[in-house]
Amino acid sequence: MADNENALRAMQNCFHSQFSVDEAEYEDIEENRRTSVEEDSIYLGCTLSQSFNPDIHHSPVIKMGWLHKTPPQGTLVFQKRWVMLDAQYLRYFQNEKEVYSKRIIAILSVTKVLNVGGQKFEVVTRNRTFLFRAENNTVREEWVSVLKETIQQHCNSMEKSLMNSSDTCGQRASRVSLISKQGYLEMSGLRSKLYVVICADSVFLCRNAEEHSQGVGITSIEMNLGAVKGTDKRSFNLTTIYRTFSFVAESEQQREQWVEALQACVSHSLSSNAVAQKIWSEEANQRCADCGAPHPDWASVNLCVVLCKCCAGVHRGLGQSVSKVRSLKMDENAWTENQLFLLLGNDKVNLFWAANIPPSEMLCPSSDSEERQRFVTAKYCQGKYRCYHALFGQQEALNKALCNTIQTGDVLETLSLVFCGADVNCYTGDPELPSPVSVAQHYGQTLQVEFLTHNHNTELPGSRAGDHTILEAALPISHTGYLFKTASSTRAVTERKSKGDFSRRWCSLNQGNFSYYESEKSSSQSGQMKMSDVLCLVVNPQGKHGYGHSFELYHDSGRVYLFGEDSPDTVREWIKVIGKALVPPVAEDLVGWSFERVGRLRYTAGQSFHCPCLGWFSLGGSRLLLLLHGEDQVDNIDLRKLQELSMEQEAAAVVLVDRGRRLRLEGDRRPDYQGWLSGIQQGLGRGDGPLDQQQLTETEVPVIVDRCISYITQHGLKSEGIYRRCGVNSKIAALLLSLRHDARQVRLSEGVCQVDNVANVLKRFLREVGEGVFNGHQASLPWLHTTTVSERERVSQYKALLHSLPPVNRATLGAVINHLYCVQCFADENQMNMHNLAIVFGPTLFQTDGTDNSAGQVVEELIQNYQDIFNVNAEQLQRQLDMISHVIKAQEEHAEEGTPSPLTICGIYLERKEEGSELLVQISQAVSAEELVCEVLRRGNIPPQQGDYWSCFLVNDNQEMERPLHYQERALAIYFSLGKDCHLVVKRNCYMEAMLIYIAAMVDVSRNSMIKFSDEKGQRGKRTFSRRLCVLDGTSLRLYKEVKSTQPERECQVHALKVYYGIKKRLQPPSCWGMTVVCEQAERDKQQWYLCCESKNELIKWLATFMNLQVVSFCVTETYSTFLSSLFDFFFSFSFFI
Repeated sequence: MADNENALRAMQNCFHSQFSVDEAEYEDIEENRRTSVEEDSIYLGCTLSQSFNPDIHHSPVIKMGWLHKTPPQGTLVFQKRWVMLDAQYLRYFQNEKEVYSKRIIAILSVTKVLNVGGQKFEVVTRNRTFLFRAENNTVREEWVSVLKETIQQHCNSMEKSLMNSSDTCGQRASRVSLISKQGYLEMSGLRSKLYVVICADSVFLCRNAEEHSQGVGITSIEMNLGAVKGTDKRSFNLTTIYRTFSFVAESEQQREQWVEALQACVSHSLSSNAVAQKIWSEEANQRCADCGAPHPDWASVNLCVVLCKCCAGVHRGLGQSVSKVRSLKMDENAWTENQLFLLLGNDKVNLFWAANIPPSEMLCPSSDSEERQRFVTAKYCQGKYRCYHALFGQQEALNKALCNTIQTGDVLETLSLVFCGADVNCYTGDPELPSPVSVAQHYGQTLQVEFLTHNHNTELPGSRAGDHTILEAALPISHTGYLFKTASSTRAVTERKSKGDFSRRWCSLNQGNFSYYESEKSSSQSGQMKMSDVLCLVVNPQGKHGYGHSFELYHDSGRVYLFGEDSPDTVREWIKVIGKALVPPVAEDLVGWSFERVGRLRYTAGQSFHCPCLGWFSLGGSRLLLLLHGEDQVDNIDLRKLQELSMEQEAAAVVLVDRGRRLRLEGDRRPDYQGWLSGIQQGLGRGDGPLDQQQLTETEVPVIVDRCISYITQHGLKSEGIYRRCGVNSKIAALLLSLRHDARQVRLSEGVCQVDNVANVLKRFLREVGEGVFNGHQASLPWLHTTTVSERERVSQYKALLHSLPPVNRATLGAVINHLYCVQCFADENQMNMHNLAIVFGPTLFQTDGTDNSAGQVVEELIQNYQDIFNVNAEQLQRQLDMISHVIKAQEEHAEEGTPSPLTICGIYLERKEEGSELLVQISQAVSAEELVCEVLRRGNIPPQQGDYWSCFLVNDNQEMERPLHYQERALAIYFSLGKDCHLVVKRNCYMEAMLIYIAAMVDVSRNSMIKFSDEKGQRGKRTFSRRLCVLDGTSLRLYKEVKSTQPERECQVHALKVYYGIKKRLQPPSCWGMTVVCEQAERDKQQWYLCCESKNELIKWLATFMNLQVVSFCVTETYSTFLSSLFDFFFSFSFFI
C-alpha cells in the first residue's frame, strides 16, 4: 500500500510544456461560473467549443469513456461522468467537453481495484473508495484490467527508481522541493477555501491539506497556458485560455508571494534550453547583436539577430512589420529549424547591419532603455549603420541579383539585397517559377526559403521616413472608456459569443497605442497593440454577439480581438476614433461613412501581378473605397457594376475588373481575408434581392434586364406574339436561376436560348423582384391613381412620380418602357401593339393579379407618351429604331444566304465623343478594324476625300491616351475589352500623312536616339523623366541607361508592343510630344513606358517607325518593297492602320 509520502510524490509529478505561447495569448477571460458543491467534488465549469481534445493534458491518455459513479455517504444515485485515465492520474469530468476535472486521483494513491458485481467496480485508496458502474460487464472488465496494469507499471517504475538511488532521503528532498508554494486560498464563487499547491509547472486544487497528502484533489491546471495578474490588494487572477480563476489571499504580502510563485511556475512551464543551447553553439550568438550582453535568449527571426531580453523588448515595440521577435526558451515549437542562425551568427549579420557604427553610438549591456530605443530604431528602421549594397537604388538590378542569389546558399548576400531594397515578391521572369520563393524551393535552398518567408511583409529600412506614410497615422487620437472583450484568437470569430464570453476592460487609445486594463484604477496593462500593427477594423452587424454592438481588430501577428458593448453610441465613438488612428490622414474619407471593414491590403494593378503594393480599402454594402499606393485621393468602386470578379484559390487572391482597371487583392494567409472576400461577393449584387441590390450595368439597369432586352431586340422583335407565348417552364426556371446566381457570366446566344424562354425570364424576374420596379406596393399606388385624373395632368404626374423613384428603379423602368416602345414599332410583324403589351406588362411591372385594369392602362400610357415622360430626344430615338431595323435586315440577309453569323450591336463614335455622334453598328467576330471604319464612314455618309486618312482609335478618357488600331485587329474583341472610361472612335489620323512621307524616305527600318523616359514602377505623385538611349529595330525596343552601355536596361519584343499617342497629364511630362508604350510579353507581365520627345517632328518619326515595323510583322510573307507599295495603295484608298 502506498503511504502518504507516495501520494505526495504522485501529486508532485509534473509535465514539460510543448506549447509556444505569445504574450498576446494571455487575455483576460471572465467565464460564467456555475458552482455545484457536492460532498466529493467541486465543479469548475469550463467547456470547449468542440469535443474535448485529450492532448491538452501532458501525459498520453490510456483510456477514456463514460462511467456512472455514486457520490459518498452511501447514496445509490449514480451520476454519469466522463472518466479519463493516464499514467499519472485518474480523472472524471462533468462531460466530455470539460477542461477541468471534478476529481483527480493519483495512481500511486490507489491500493486496489475490485469487481463488485452488477457492472460495478471500486477504486480503493487509503482513506476513500470510489464506486463506478459501466454500461456492461465487458466495459467494466476493460476498465478494471487497464487500471490494474497502470497501477502495477507505476509501482514497478517507482521501485526501480528507488533501487537505483543511493540516497533515498535526498530523493525525497528533491521531490518535495518541486513544490514551490502551498496553502489555503479563497476562490471566487465557492463558500469554502481551497488548498492550492504549486508543483513544478502545474497548480493543484484540493479541498484541504489532508486530501492533498492522500493523493486526491479536485483538478490540476497546466501553467504553460496560464497568466497571473494581481487585481486588488489581496486578490489576483490566474487566467488560462479556457477560464479565469479568481483567488483571494489572507494578506497583501501573501498575495505578492502567490503571484510571484505562480509567475515563476509559468516561466518554468514555458522554458526549454534546448533551442538556446543549440543556437549558442555558434560562438557569435553567445552575445547580444545590439548591446553585447551575454547569453541572449531572444531572436528576431526576420532580421537574423540573437538578442538579449532588454533589446528584444525594444524590437517588439517596433512592430511585427519590422522585427519578428521570438524567445529561444519559451517559443520552442516556433523553432522547427534554427540552422539559419547557426549559418549566419551575429558577427556575420552585423557585417551588414552594423558596418558603420560610430563608437559614440554603440550600445553596451548597461545602456538605458532610451539609448536602446534610439539605437535599435536607427539600426533597423532607418538602416543608418548598414553596409549599402553596390546595386542600392537600382530596383531592377537588385531584383535580378536576388533571383540569382537565392539559387545558391549565400543567405548573407540575400539579406544584404533584401534590406537594400530588393523585392522578395518580385517577378522572376519565369512563368513556371514566378516568385523568388518558388525559385529557392526549386533549387532546394531551404534556408533561403525560410529567410524569404519571414520577410514576406517586412518594412524595409527607411520606409517610415520621408513623405511615404502609407502605414502611419499622423494625427494624435486619444479616447478612453469601458468595453467588453473576449480572449483573442488566431482565427476569424465566426461563432456567436455570449455575454459570458466577454470580460469588462478599461480601454485606452493614445498616441497610436491601444491598451486595455483590468479596471480604470489598474496601473498595469492587460494587453496593448500598436495601431500601426492593426491590419483591419471590422464592424459587426447588430446582434451578432451577446453584446448588441461589437467590432473586431485584426493584428499583424495573426490574432483577432473582439470588443463589444450594448450602447450603440459608445461603440460608434470607439469605431470612429480607432478608424482615424488606423488610416493615414490622406485616407480619412475611408472611415467617414458607415463602413463594414477598413484596413490595408497588398494589391497589384493591371496585368503586372508580380509587383504588389500596399493600399487602404474600406468596404460597406456594394461600395469599395480605396486609396492606392502613390495616390492622394480616395477612389470608389461600385461592386454591383464590376465587369469581372475571379478568385485564385491557391494564391488566396481575388481579381476585380472595374471600368477597365484590374486590381488583384492578396490574402497573404491573413485571418481577415475571407471576410474581405465574403464582403466583396455580397456587394456584387443578389439575384433574389431588390433592384438596387442586383448586378448593374453602367447605366444602372440590372444586368438580367439588360441581357434579356438586348437578346430579344436582336432576335425576337419580329417574333409573333412575343411576350404572350409561353416558353418551356423548366428551361425558363433554369435560365433565371443561372442569371440570378451571376448574370455577368451568362451569355444568351442564338440557337441555345429560345426567344420565348428569354421573354418569360424577363417577365418572371420583373414580377418577382423584391419591391418591384415601382419600389413597393405603397409607392405604386400613386401611379395607379393617375388613371382617375384628366389626360392633360397625367403626363406631368407621371414625370413627377418617375423623378421620385430611386435611380436604379428609374433606370430600369426607362429601359423596359424603351424596349416596349421598340417592340410596338414592329407590331405589323409581331402583333404586339401598345395595348397588347400593356395587358402583359401591367400586372408584371406592378406585381398584381391582373384583375385591376389600372396597371395595364398606366403601362400603355407610359409607352404612348414615352418621349415626353422620359425626356427622350426624337432624333436619337429614331436613330435607335433605324439601327434595330438595320440589324434585323442584316440577320434576314444572312439567313437567306444560309450563313448565319452571330452579330453584336456596338456603339462607335464618329470623329469625336459627343451627344449625337454615336452610331450603332452591328458587327461579327470576324470584322476587322478596316471593315469597321468603312462601315462607319458609309453609315455617316462621309465621301472619301483626297488626303484623308481615317483610323479607328481606342481612346482612354482618363489617361488622355489613344491608340490607332492595326487594320487587321478584330474590332469586336477590342470592343468587349473596353473599360468604362474607354471608347472607340473613327476619325482622321492627323499624323498619318507625315508618317507616310517619312516611311517613303526610310533607308533602314530602325531608329535610335536619346529620349526622355519614365515607367510605371514606384509611383509617388510627381514623376521624374530621365534621358535614355532608345533603340528600335525589327526585333525589339531597347532602352539603355547610357550611350556607352552594352546591356539594355529594358527590352521588349516588337510584336508585344502597343503604342498610344499621349501621356497622362498627372505624370507631368516635360513636353506635349509624348507616347505611351505598353509592353505585354507574358500574360501577367504588362508594363507601361512613357517616352517623351522634344518636338512634334521627332514624335512623328518614332510613331512612323513603330507603325512600319509592326505592319511588317503582320505581313512577314511579303517583301518589304511589295509591302510598301501595297501600304501606300491601301492608305490612298482612305483606310487606316497601325
